[in-house]
Amino acid sequence: MTSPDAPEPAPVPARAGVRAARAALAGARPPTSRDVAGAAGVSQATVSLVLGDKWRGRVSERTAGLVREAARELGYRPNLAARSLRLGRTRTALLVVPAMTSEFFAQVYAGAAKVAAEHGFGVVLYPSPEGIGPARDPFDSARTALDGVIASSMAADALATIRGTDLPLVMLDSDPAEPGPAAHVNLDIAGGVRRLTEHLLALGHRRFTHIAADVDSWTFVVRARALAAALDEVADAELTTVRAPLSVDGGRQGAERALDAGARPTALVCDDDFLAAGACKAAHRLGLRVPDDVSVTGFDGLTLATALEPELTTLALPAEQVGARGMAALLAVLEGRPVERGDLPVALAVRGSTAAPRPA
Repeated sequence: MTSPDAPEPAPVPARAGVRAARAALAGARPPTSRDVAGAAGVSQATVSLVLGDKWRGRVSERTAGLVREAARELGYRPNLAARSLRLGRTRTALLVVPAMTSEFFAQVYAGAAKVAAEHGFGVVLYPSPEGIGPARDPFDSARTALDGVIASSMAADALATIRGTDLPLVMLDSDPAEPGPAAHVNLDIAGGVRRLTEHLLALGHRRFTHIAADVDSWTFVVRARALAAALDEVADAELTTVRAPLSVDGGRQGAERALDAGARPTALVCDDDFLAAGACKAAHRLGLRVPDDVSVTGFDGLTLATALEPELTTLALPAEQVGARGMAALLAVLEGRPVERGDLPVALAVRGSTAAPRPA
Protein backbone atom coordinates (compact mmCIF):
# COMPACT_ATOMS: atom_id res chain seq x y z
CA MET A 1 0.00 0.00 0.00
CA THR A 2 1.23 3.50 -0.77
CA SER A 3 2.37 5.47 2.27
CA PRO A 4 -0.07 8.25 3.22
CA ASP A 5 2.77 10.75 2.94
CA ALA A 6 3.83 9.57 -0.52
CA PRO A 7 2.81 11.66 -3.56
CA GLU A 8 -0.70 10.83 -4.74
CA PRO A 9 -1.22 9.54 -8.26
CA ALA A 10 -2.77 12.16 -10.50
CA PRO A 11 -6.56 11.71 -10.16
CA VAL A 12 -8.44 10.49 -13.21
CA PRO A 13 -11.65 12.29 -14.21
CA ALA A 14 -14.11 11.26 -11.49
CA ARG A 15 -17.11 10.59 -13.72
CA ALA A 16 -15.15 8.35 -16.09
CA GLY A 17 -13.60 6.45 -13.21
CA VAL A 18 -16.94 5.91 -11.50
CA ARG A 19 -18.58 4.70 -14.72
CA ALA A 20 -15.75 2.21 -15.30
CA ALA A 21 -15.94 0.96 -11.71
CA ARG A 22 -19.70 0.57 -11.87
CA ALA A 23 -19.44 -1.39 -15.10
CA ALA A 24 -16.79 -3.66 -13.59
CA LEU A 25 -18.82 -4.34 -10.45
CA ALA A 26 -22.20 -4.69 -12.18
CA GLY A 27 -23.80 -5.66 -8.88
CA ALA A 28 -21.53 -8.65 -8.42
CA ARG A 29 -20.30 -7.58 -4.98
CA PRO A 30 -20.29 -4.57 -2.66
CA PRO A 31 -17.74 -1.88 -3.59
CA THR A 32 -14.48 -1.79 -1.65
CA SER A 33 -12.02 0.97 -0.81
CA ARG A 34 -9.88 -0.35 -3.69
CA ASP A 35 -12.80 0.29 -6.07
CA VAL A 36 -13.15 3.82 -4.71
CA ALA A 37 -9.42 4.38 -5.13
CA GLY A 38 -9.55 3.16 -8.72
CA ALA A 39 -12.59 5.28 -9.55
CA ALA A 40 -11.03 8.42 -8.09
CA GLY A 41 -7.56 7.66 -9.46
CA VAL A 42 -5.83 7.72 -6.06
CA SER A 43 -4.23 5.26 -3.64
CA GLN A 44 -6.15 3.28 -1.03
CA ALA A 45 -4.18 5.15 1.60
CA THR A 46 -5.65 8.41 0.27
CA VAL A 47 -9.15 6.92 0.36
CA SER A 48 -8.57 5.91 3.99
CA LEU A 49 -7.37 9.40 4.90
CA VAL A 50 -10.31 11.14 3.23
CA LEU A 51 -13.08 8.85 4.47
CA GLY A 52 -11.49 8.82 7.95
CA ASP A 53 -11.53 12.64 7.88
CA LYS A 54 -7.75 12.84 8.39
CA TRP A 55 -6.87 14.29 4.99
CA ARG A 56 -6.35 17.97 5.84
CA GLY A 57 -2.79 19.02 5.23
CA ARG A 58 -2.00 15.71 3.51
CA VAL A 59 -4.44 15.57 0.60
CA SER A 60 -5.69 18.41 -1.58
CA GLU A 61 -9.26 19.59 -1.22
CA ARG A 62 -9.92 18.72 -4.87
CA THR A 63 -8.70 15.16 -4.39
CA ALA A 64 -10.75 14.77 -1.20
CA GLY A 65 -13.81 15.87 -3.15
CA LEU A 66 -13.12 13.29 -5.88
CA VAL A 67 -12.80 10.52 -3.29
CA ARG A 68 -16.05 11.48 -1.55
CA GLU A 69 -17.86 11.71 -4.89
CA ALA A 70 -16.58 8.31 -6.01
CA ALA A 71 -17.57 6.69 -2.69
CA ARG A 72 -21.02 8.25 -2.84
CA GLU A 73 -21.75 7.25 -6.42
CA LEU A 74 -20.45 3.71 -5.97
CA GLY A 75 -22.45 3.35 -2.77
CA TYR A 76 -19.35 2.50 -0.76
CA ARG A 77 -19.78 2.23 3.01
CA PRO A 78 -16.67 1.89 5.22
CA ASN A 79 -16.53 -1.13 7.51
CA LEU A 80 -16.91 0.84 10.73
CA ALA A 81 -16.69 -2.25 12.92
CA ALA A 82 -13.30 -3.19 11.49
CA ARG A 83 -12.10 0.41 11.71
CA SER A 84 -13.20 0.59 15.33
CA LEU A 85 -11.16 -2.51 16.17
CA ARG A 86 -8.08 -1.03 14.47
CA LEU A 87 -8.38 2.35 16.16
CA GLY A 88 -9.68 1.17 19.52
CA ARG A 89 -12.75 3.40 19.05
CA THR A 90 -16.46 2.77 18.79
CA ARG A 91 -17.17 6.03 16.90
CA THR A 92 -20.04 6.70 19.29
CA ALA A 93 -20.76 9.79 21.39
CA LEU A 94 -23.19 10.15 24.28
CA LEU A 95 -25.38 13.27 24.41
CA VAL A 96 -26.70 14.00 27.91
CA VAL A 97 -29.61 16.45 28.13
CA PRO A 98 -32.66 17.07 30.34
CA ALA A 99 -35.78 15.05 29.50
CA MET A 100 -36.74 15.55 25.86
CA THR A 101 -39.86 17.55 26.60
CA SER A 102 -38.33 20.67 25.07
CA GLU A 103 -37.99 21.37 21.39
CA PHE A 104 -34.67 23.06 22.15
CA PHE A 105 -32.87 19.85 23.14
CA ALA A 106 -34.43 17.94 20.25
CA GLN A 107 -32.78 20.48 17.94
CA VAL A 108 -29.48 20.18 19.83
CA TYR A 109 -29.60 16.42 19.17
CA ALA A 110 -30.41 16.96 15.49
CA GLY A 111 -27.39 19.24 15.07
CA ALA A 112 -25.05 16.83 16.85
CA ALA A 113 -26.34 13.82 14.92
CA LYS A 114 -25.91 15.56 11.56
CA VAL A 115 -22.24 16.39 12.17
CA ALA A 116 -21.65 12.94 13.66
CA ALA A 117 -23.09 11.21 10.59
CA GLU A 118 -20.83 13.23 8.30
CA HIS A 119 -17.84 11.73 10.14
CA GLY A 120 -19.05 8.16 10.50
CA PHE A 121 -20.07 8.60 14.15
CA GLY A 122 -23.29 7.80 15.94
CA VAL A 123 -24.89 9.72 18.81
CA VAL A 124 -26.58 7.95 21.70
CA LEU A 125 -29.12 10.19 23.40
CA TYR A 126 -29.37 10.07 27.19
CA PRO A 127 -32.24 12.23 28.44
CA SER A 128 -32.27 12.50 32.22
CA PRO A 129 -35.38 10.50 33.22
CA GLU A 130 -36.26 13.02 35.90
CA GLY A 131 -35.98 16.05 33.64
CA ILE A 132 -33.42 18.31 35.24
CA GLY A 133 -33.14 16.18 38.38
CA PRO A 134 -31.00 13.16 39.31
CA ALA A 135 -30.39 10.52 36.69
CA ARG A 136 -29.32 6.90 36.66
CA ASP A 137 -25.73 6.13 35.78
CA PRO A 138 -25.69 6.20 31.95
CA PHE A 139 -22.57 4.01 31.98
CA ASP A 140 -24.11 0.98 33.70
CA SER A 141 -23.79 -1.13 30.56
CA ALA A 142 -21.86 1.08 28.16
CA ARG A 143 -18.63 2.32 29.75
CA THR A 144 -16.47 0.82 27.02
CA ALA A 145 -18.85 1.56 24.15
CA LEU A 146 -18.30 5.32 23.94
CA ASP A 147 -15.60 7.63 22.62
CA GLY A 148 -16.78 10.79 24.37
CA VAL A 149 -19.61 12.71 25.97
CA ILE A 150 -21.45 15.94 25.12
CA ALA A 151 -23.57 17.27 27.96
CA SER A 152 -25.83 20.21 28.78
CA SER A 153 -25.18 22.03 32.03
CA MET A 154 -28.91 21.69 32.74
CA ALA A 155 -28.35 17.94 33.15
CA ALA A 156 -25.76 18.58 35.86
CA ASP A 157 -27.02 15.85 38.20
CA ALA A 158 -26.47 13.27 35.47
CA LEU A 159 -22.81 14.24 35.09
CA ALA A 160 -21.30 13.09 38.38
CA THR A 161 -20.47 9.66 37.01
CA ILE A 162 -19.25 11.03 33.69
CA ARG A 163 -16.73 13.26 35.43
CA GLY A 164 -15.25 10.19 37.07
CA THR A 165 -14.32 8.56 33.76
CA ASP A 166 -11.46 9.18 31.39
CA LEU A 167 -13.83 9.91 28.50
CA PRO A 168 -13.44 13.37 26.94
CA LEU A 169 -16.31 15.64 27.96
CA VAL A 170 -17.66 18.61 25.99
CA MET A 171 -19.98 20.86 28.00
CA LEU A 172 -22.78 22.88 26.40
CA ASP A 173 -23.93 26.20 27.87
CA SER A 174 -21.74 25.93 30.95
CA ASP A 175 -19.16 27.87 32.95
CA PRO A 176 -16.07 28.19 30.72
CA ALA A 177 -13.87 28.56 33.80
CA GLU A 178 -14.92 25.16 35.11
CA PRO A 179 -11.97 22.72 35.12
CA GLY A 180 -12.41 19.20 33.81
CA PRO A 181 -14.22 19.36 30.48
CA ALA A 182 -12.06 19.02 27.39
CA ALA A 183 -14.02 21.81 25.68
CA HIS A 184 -16.94 24.19 26.19
CA VAL A 185 -19.56 25.34 23.68
CA ASN A 186 -21.39 28.46 24.82
CA LEU A 187 -23.91 31.01 23.64
CA ASP A 188 -23.62 34.77 24.00
CA ILE A 189 -26.26 34.73 26.74
CA ALA A 190 -25.14 37.96 28.41
CA GLY A 191 -25.06 39.86 25.12
CA GLY A 192 -28.54 38.62 24.23
CA VAL A 193 -30.01 39.61 27.60
CA ARG A 194 -28.44 43.06 27.26
CA ARG A 195 -30.06 43.58 23.83
CA LEU A 196 -33.43 42.44 25.19
CA THR A 197 -33.15 44.80 28.17
CA GLU A 198 -32.15 47.70 25.94
CA HIS A 199 -35.22 47.00 23.78
CA LEU A 200 -37.53 47.24 26.81
CA LEU A 201 -35.78 50.33 28.18
CA ALA A 202 -36.07 52.05 24.80
CA LEU A 203 -39.83 51.42 24.89
CA GLY A 204 -39.93 53.27 28.22
CA HIS A 205 -40.13 50.41 30.74
CA ARG A 206 -38.64 51.01 34.18
CA ARG A 207 -40.44 48.51 36.46
CA PHE A 208 -39.22 44.99 35.70
CA THR A 209 -39.89 41.59 37.22
CA HIS A 210 -37.62 38.70 36.36
CA ILE A 211 -39.55 35.40 36.26
CA ALA A 212 -36.48 33.29 37.00
CA ALA A 213 -36.28 29.54 36.44
CA ASP A 214 -35.95 27.71 39.72
CA VAL A 215 -33.05 25.65 38.37
CA ASP A 216 -29.50 25.62 39.71
CA SER A 217 -27.74 25.94 36.35
CA TRP A 218 -24.97 28.23 35.13
CA THR A 219 -26.98 29.50 32.17
CA PHE A 220 -29.75 30.87 34.42
CA VAL A 221 -27.23 32.52 36.72
CA VAL A 222 -25.76 34.34 33.71
CA ARG A 223 -29.21 35.51 32.61
CA ALA A 224 -29.98 36.97 36.04
CA ARG A 225 -26.61 38.70 36.32
CA ALA A 226 -26.83 40.18 32.82
CA LEU A 227 -30.33 41.57 33.44
CA ALA A 228 -29.33 43.10 36.78
CA ALA A 229 -26.15 44.61 35.29
CA ALA A 230 -28.03 46.21 32.40
CA LEU A 231 -30.64 47.74 34.71
CA ASP A 232 -28.02 48.92 37.23
CA GLU A 233 -26.92 51.41 34.58
CA VAL A 234 -30.37 53.09 34.57
CA ALA A 235 -30.97 55.21 37.66
CA ASP A 236 -34.76 54.94 37.79
CA ALA A 237 -35.06 51.27 36.80
CA GLU A 238 -36.51 48.82 39.36
CA LEU A 239 -36.01 45.06 39.32
CA THR A 240 -37.68 42.36 41.39
CA THR A 241 -37.23 38.62 41.01
CA VAL A 242 -39.78 35.83 41.32
CA ARG A 243 -38.48 32.29 41.09
CA ALA A 244 -40.71 29.69 39.45
CA PRO A 245 -40.59 26.03 38.35
CA LEU A 246 -39.60 25.70 34.70
CA SER A 247 -43.07 25.07 33.24
CA VAL A 248 -46.08 26.93 31.87
CA ASP A 249 -47.91 26.56 35.17
CA GLY A 250 -44.82 27.66 37.08
CA GLY A 251 -44.66 30.79 34.94
CA ARG A 252 -48.35 31.45 35.50
CA GLN A 253 -48.05 31.23 39.27
CA GLY A 254 -44.90 33.33 39.36
CA ALA A 255 -46.41 36.03 37.15
CA GLU A 256 -49.60 36.10 39.21
CA ARG A 257 -47.52 36.84 42.32
CA ALA A 258 -45.64 39.59 40.47
CA LEU A 259 -48.74 41.20 38.96
CA ASP A 260 -50.66 41.12 42.24
CA ALA A 261 -47.90 43.14 43.94
CA GLY A 262 -48.48 46.77 44.95
CA ALA A 263 -46.24 48.44 42.33
CA ARG A 264 -47.15 46.29 39.36
CA PRO A 265 -44.29 45.76 36.88
CA THR A 266 -44.73 46.92 33.31
CA ALA A 267 -42.39 44.24 31.92
CA LEU A 268 -42.04 40.55 32.80
CA VAL A 269 -38.69 39.14 31.66
CA CYS A 270 -38.96 35.34 31.62
CA ASP A 271 -36.10 32.83 31.56
CA ASP A 272 -37.86 30.56 29.08
CA ASP A 273 -40.64 30.61 26.49
CA PHE A 274 -42.71 28.19 28.61
CA LEU A 275 -42.45 30.55 31.58
CA ALA A 276 -43.45 33.42 29.29
CA ALA A 277 -46.50 31.48 28.06
CA GLY A 278 -47.54 31.03 31.68
CA ALA A 279 -46.99 34.76 32.31
CA CYS A 280 -49.30 35.64 29.41
CA LYS A 281 -51.88 33.25 30.85
CA ALA A 282 -51.59 34.94 34.26
CA ALA A 283 -52.12 38.39 32.73
CA HIS A 284 -55.24 37.18 30.94
CA ARG A 285 -56.67 35.63 34.12
CA LEU A 286 -56.10 38.91 35.98
CA GLY A 287 -57.92 40.89 33.30
CA LEU A 288 -54.74 42.45 31.89
CA ARG A 289 -53.82 42.72 28.23
CA VAL A 290 -50.42 41.88 26.72
CA PRO A 291 -48.72 44.17 25.77
CA ASP A 292 -51.08 47.08 26.60
CA ASP A 293 -50.96 46.52 30.37
CA VAL A 294 -47.79 44.47 30.66
CA SER A 295 -45.06 43.43 28.24
CA VAL A 296 -43.79 39.85 28.35
CA THR A 297 -40.54 38.41 26.95
CA GLY A 298 -39.26 34.86 26.65
CA PHE A 299 -36.04 32.99 26.02
CA ASP A 300 -35.16 30.10 23.65
CA GLY A 301 -37.10 30.96 20.48
CA LEU A 302 -39.28 27.84 20.48
CA THR A 303 -42.16 27.28 18.05
CA LEU A 304 -44.38 28.11 21.02
CA ALA A 305 -43.29 31.75 20.73
CA THR A 306 -45.20 32.18 17.47
CA ALA A 307 -48.16 30.06 18.61
CA LEU A 308 -49.08 32.58 21.31
CA GLU A 309 -51.30 35.59 20.64
CA PRO A 310 -49.78 38.12 20.59
CA GLU A 311 -46.61 36.42 19.37
CA LEU A 312 -43.79 36.43 21.88
CA THR A 313 -40.77 38.72 21.87
CA THR A 314 -37.93 36.33 22.74
CA LEU A 315 -34.23 35.61 22.50
CA ALA A 316 -33.82 32.91 19.87
CA LEU A 317 -31.05 30.40 20.55
CA PRO A 318 -29.44 28.51 17.62
CA ALA A 319 -30.10 25.08 19.11
CA GLU A 320 -28.97 23.03 16.09
CA GLN A 321 -25.73 24.99 15.92
CA VAL A 322 -25.14 24.26 19.61
CA GLY A 323 -25.39 20.53 18.95
CA ALA A 324 -23.32 20.73 15.77
CA ARG A 325 -20.59 22.78 17.46
CA GLY A 326 -20.59 20.36 20.41
CA MET A 327 -20.06 17.34 18.16
CA ALA A 328 -17.41 19.17 16.14
CA ALA A 329 -15.60 20.05 19.39
CA LEU A 330 -15.62 16.42 20.51
CA LEU A 331 -14.23 15.29 17.15
CA ALA A 332 -11.49 17.91 17.42
CA VAL A 333 -10.57 16.72 20.92
CA LEU A 334 -10.45 13.08 19.79
CA GLU A 335 -8.20 13.98 16.85
CA GLY A 336 -5.97 16.36 18.77
CA ARG A 337 -7.05 19.42 16.78
CA PRO A 338 -7.82 22.89 18.20
CA VAL A 339 -11.44 23.44 19.19
CA GLU A 340 -13.30 26.30 17.51
CA ARG A 341 -13.48 29.33 19.79
CA GLY A 342 -16.11 32.02 20.26
CA ASP A 343 -19.65 32.08 21.62
CA LEU A 344 -22.58 31.41 19.32
CA PRO A 345 -24.74 34.52 18.72
CA VAL A 346 -28.20 34.91 20.23
CA ALA A 347 -30.84 36.75 18.16
CA LEU A 348 -33.50 39.10 19.53
CA ALA A 349 -36.87 38.42 17.88
CA VAL A 350 -39.16 41.42 18.54
CA ARG A 351 -42.85 40.54 18.22
CA GLY A 352 -46.21 41.65 19.54
CA SER A 353 -45.83 40.88 23.25
CA THR A 354 -43.79 44.03 23.94
CA ALA A 355 -44.86 47.65 23.61
CA ALA A 356 -44.45 50.98 25.37
CA PRO A 357 -45.99 51.04 28.87
CA ARG A 358 -49.13 53.07 29.44
CA PRO A 359 -48.50 56.49 30.98
CA ALA A 360 -48.82 56.38 34.79
